[in-house]
Amino acid sequence: MRNRPRTIRTTESLLENGLIDEESLPEIRDVAKRYAVSITGVMQEQIAHVDDPVARQFVPTGAELLITAEERADPIGDDPFTPVKGITHRYPDRLLLKPMHLCPVYCRFCFRREVVGPGEGMLGQAELEAALDYIRAHEEVWEVIFTGGDPLIIAPTKLRPIMAALDAIEHVKVIRFHTRVPVVDPERVTDELVEALATETPVWVVVHTNHSQEIGEAARGALRRLNRGGVPLLSQTVLLRGVNDTPEALEGLFRTLVANRVKPYYLHHGDLAQGTGHFRTTIAEGQELVRRLRGRVSGTCQPTYVLDIPGGHGKVPIGPSYLEPGEDGADGTGGTGGGSETHVVTDPWGERHHYPPRVAATTAPAAPAAPATTTATDPATDPEEDPTHD
Repeated sequence: MRNRPRTIRTTESLLENGLIDEESLPEIRDVAKRYAVSITGVMQEQIAHVDDPVARQFVPTGAELLITAEERADPIGDDPFTPVKGITHRYPDRLLLKPMHLCPVYCRFCFRREVVGPGEGMLGQAELEAALDYIRAHEEVWEVIFTGGDPLIIAPTKLRPIMAALDAIEHVKVIRFHTRVPVVDPERVTDELVEALATETPVWVVVHTNHSQEIGEAARGALRRLNRGGVPLLSQTVLLRGVNDTPEALEGLFRTLVANRVKPYYLHHGDLAQGTGHFRTTIAEGQELVRRLRGRVSGTCQPTYVLDIPGGHGKVPIGPSYLEPGEDGADGTGGTGGGSETHVVTDPWGERHHYPPRVAATTAPAAPAAPATTTATDPATDPEEDPTHD
């Protein structure tokens, strides 16, 4: 293992490493009192300068002290769906298990920034057992999703018994992890950790990453170890102003992921977390970015653009529509006639097309002519003159 810079956890360390200046120090101290700071050595190595896409995600700024009226401490509404500590059960067939409230890095746009970082670490044993008992008692739970905090900072020796307990629950058919570890702290992805994930119940890992610059050689190695251990990999990305809000940035990220056997899964619209307004794009801007990706990259590189509706009302796709109503009717211009439904479809290059394709109107064929008058010597009417007549 190579010698890396020590993890930055204080404003003084930010200053010593040239990530903030002396003038901003008092303001950054105010930010750090409210929201945790941590930048791993790996991520420090990926920062080229203080205003690049990696630094913007992890280095605190005074803009975090600006809170707008619509922002919330619990922007996606976890609290009303927390029946026991460590469980969020919003959807009938799946729930979140949050055994850990710490992360290796603290994203400046985190939607759980009010509760992740300060104070508690891992659930106590009694709390963890109560969470597992809740899962056992709810047979409608088909999928358990580890989140937090970052669940992959749990030591394999402690993770293994949790996995064994879930593996023994008959109605749990899928286990999923949401994590930043493979990218921001890849040396934690050891053979021992991969082995701890190797349960009979299928395990999926969803990797959070927002820019291709984050994915260095160490991250590629961690993704390889997971992949070779039989763990299917998806990704989730947050759309962030100043980080990845260009078609080129998103294309570079999604191509890099697919080249490392990670399928882009979700592109999240920024949540209404407090002090994150400087990161949020408009939905219209996000839709246009997704529209411009279509045709630039293959389907394997296309995530679903989603919005988590504030207040706990669920996640919905909000990508652009390529379909508009056409003119319905049976006038010969709509395709199949008979009052069939028609549409106008926009292709990846902005050209509009009718669906079904329009067909040119044609002139109705003339009615058959009446039979001509014949004479008795016409072979077609006179049997005696027709050599083929029997």
